[in-house]
Amino acid sequence: MKVTLKGLRAMKNWTQKETAKRVGVSVDTWANYEKGKTFPDVPIIKKIEKVFDVSYNDIIFLQANYGLTVKGKQPS
Repeated sequence: MKVTLKGLRAMKNWTQKETAKRVGVSVDTWANYEKGKTFPDVPIIKKIEKVFDVSYNDIIFLQANYGLTVKGKQPS
């Protein structure tokens, strides 16, 4: 089952602060990972795999609506 970083955290019932501490990053950094603003480097990905007992291949790093746009009303 593929899951987002926020989903992984929610399954453990952890706050962003708890998760950031376990992974070894700041709360702001973890929040940015969840929002897809920044992405973890390989050592942090390895730590995420270990902390959540999940494979990299099962983690969704992009937001669910990534690449989707909302088109405005066309002029008449």
